Amino acid sequence: MAQALCEILRQEKYEVDHCPDGISGSAAAESGLYDLIILDVMLPGKDGFAILRDTRRAGVGTPILMLTARGELEDKVAGLDGGADDYLTKPFLMQELLARLRALTRRNINSADGSLSFGDITLDIGTATLGCSSTGQSVRLSEKEYRILEYLIANQGRILAREQLAVKIWGYENEAEYNNVEVYMSFTRKKLAYVGARTTIKAVRGIGYELRCTDV
Repeated sequence: MAQALCEILRQEKYEVDHCPDGISGSAAAESGLYDLIILDVMLPGKDGFAILRDTRRAGVGTPILMLTARGELEDKVAGLDGGADDYLTKPFLMQELLARLRALTRRNINSADGSLSFGDITLDIGTATLGCSSTGQSVRLSEKEYRILEYLIANQGRILAREQLAVKIWGYENEAEYNNVEVYMSFTRKKLAYVGARTTIKAVRGIGYELRCTDV
C-alpha cells in the first residue's frame, strides 16, 4: 500500500521518500527536511505515536497527517493532542487524502496572501520574488535562491547545516557537491544586498547557516 501511495503522489508531482520502519521514519521526520509527513501508527521498531511525540519534542513543526487503521476515538484524540495536524483512517478515498494534503500544504504558508516573511524581507511564493519592507525594493529569484530562502524562513530561529541544505535543495539522490550550497548561498546574499535588506544569511562556523535581521 505504501508503494502504491508513493507512486500516486509522484504522479501528482510530489517528491516522495518512503521509510519502511519506525526507526528510519523517526530520523527522517526529525530531520526537518520535509514539507509534509504522512505517518502510519503501526510500524516496526517504533510506532507512529512515538514518532509524532519525538518529532514535536525536537521542535520540528512540519505538518503531519496520521494515516492509519487505528480509528477508535481515543486513537484520534491521542494523535491530534500529540501534535498531528490531521488524522485519516483506512480505508480512505484517494481524492480525500489528496485534498487533505493540499490543505495542509496551504496551512504551512505563514500568511494568507501566499508569502513568507522574516525581519524586513518577504518571499512571494507565487512569483518567487524577494521584497524588502525597509527599502521597498524587490527582485526575482532563481529556483535555487528561492528554495534556499524558503527553507531558511520556514526554519527561522534554527541553524541549518550545509548537509541539510544540500539534501533539501538538491535531493538525496543528487550528486551535487556541498560547495554548490556555498555558491548559491553567495548568490542569495547578493540578492538580499541588492534590495537593501537588513536581513542577512549568517554562517555559523562549523555548524551551518541561519537568518538574522539587524534592527535599525
